[in-house]
Amino acid sequence: MKRGRIFGAVATFALAGALACAGCAGGGQGASTDAGKASVLDPADPVQVELWTYYNGTQQQAFEDLVKGFNAGRGKDTGVVVTSSSQGGVNDLAAAVTDSAQELVGSEAMPDAFLSYSDTASVIDELGRVADLSPYLTDDEKAQYVDSFIEEGDINGDGSLKVFPVGKSTETLQINLTDWQKFADATGSTLEELSTIEGITAVAQRYYEWTDAQTPDAAGDGRPFFGRDAMANYLIMGSRQLGHDVFDIEGGACSLDLDRTTMKKLWDNYYVPMVQGWFSAEGKFRSDAVKTGDLVCYVGSSSSVVYFPKTVTVDDNTSYPIELAALSNPTFKDGKPCAPQQGAGFVVAKSDEKKEAACVEFLKWFTDKEQNTAFSISAGYVPVKKDALTLDNLQKAAESVEGTSENYLVNLPATLDTIEAGVYANPPFKGGVEARAVLEKALSDKAVADRAAVAAAVEGGATPEEAVAPYLEDAVFDAWLADLTAKLEAAIA
Repeated sequence: MKRGRIFGAVATFALAGALACAGCAGGGQGASTDAGKASVLDPADPVQVELWTYYNGTQQQAFEDLVKGFNAGRGKDTGVVVTSSSQGGVNDLAAAVTDSAQELVGSEAMPDAFLSYSDTASVIDELGRVADLSPYLTDDEKAQYVDSFIEEGDINGDGSLKVFPVGKSTETLQINLTDWQKFADATGSTLEELSTIEGITAVAQRYYEWTDAQTPDAAGDGRPFFGRDAMANYLIMGSRQLGHDVFDIEGGACSLDLDRTTMKKLWDNYYVPMVQGWFSAEGKFRSDAVKTGDLVCYVGSSSSVVYFPKTVTVDDNTSYPIELAALSNPTFKDGKPCAPQQGAGFVVAKSDEKKEAACVEFLKWFTDKEQNTAFSISAGYVPVKKDALTLDNLQKAAESVEGTSENYLVNLPATLDTIEAGVYANPPFKGGVEARAVLEKALSDKAVADRAAVAAAVEGGATPEEAVAPYLEDAVFDAWLADLTAKLEAAIA
């Protein structure tokens, strides 16, 4: 196992304390842009910029505290005043910005900068409304950011920077260690087995059989072990681990690479265990099933680990506390590690040089080590600069940032190991949003429906083996793959 993949800690922290120093600091990388750009900012003639986010709750409060700290310190020194507002959720913000960019009747004026994923940024860029921030950063400044984070912002592949990274996440394997230990003690199973996707499938079968054996009078009532929150990520990253890109993107155009052998391996390690009851997709998120004791572990976003339950509630009369463990994102046995790179960045609207420079001034300050670390801990992300993205930095900073989740710290080593092993975000392309929606549902929906049919057949008197046999035929897979191909081709047409 890699260093620190399982880690437990309790820490308290105080973002306000961290910002008390950050807000009045005058030095650091964010102090100025290059000489030509810096000259347009004048503290005697301050410029106001408006930022739109989708932050809510703790994230929104942490960001607003940062804005106040900036305005009182760096902003005052350079002549920049930042205002911010939340537009609701991710989709609400994307819709509002798109309407504004098109100047639709009833829409608000475009903000000076807004949080965005690359797909939305690409749409706004096609309208000619996105500023290229690359000229505002020197090569040395760019080199301070994690390479893949800054590269993701080059949505056109031409060396520009259209999406400025501010906080990132990935996926990890999140485990109910309490219930795992009971099973491991009884069967000799090890956490090391969960490092590969095939290992998870094998352990899930073992867990199903172990729980089934506890009720000898009721055949086929074993319990599921594992689930996934994001099926598109599984199909995209799993294919890439095995040497194929589902979406092969060149110059903003996409062709499909649905290699049959690769897709069959993805099928065998999700659909096959699902229809046999070893996996489950119960609940809106898999943490819901962990909360009721119906799953032991799942792959989910590292930023969502704060919602991993502290207690399993079986029924009104039965509940017990559980402990979280976290492992790096699992990889196919013969595959190359690759996990999703997630997290929106800021897009700056094309404007006059002073407005653009003011936005960049804030973003550079925001992503400096001290304030970006504090914000990331509070919001559940990881910082975007190399010197900040270390276990030592984040653990030390957590001691002075109030209100974080213990789960964040438990999950942190697995998050960092996953990022170090390799993360990926596919570039935007025409039909990308629609194609991803197809991937999100295509395999999971069929697996859920066919599992229900198997369970109904068992209820009707079939043995579990008889009930599931028709669904394990190669013809079922081939029909699904043909249907998936047709739907994806329609999405990107």
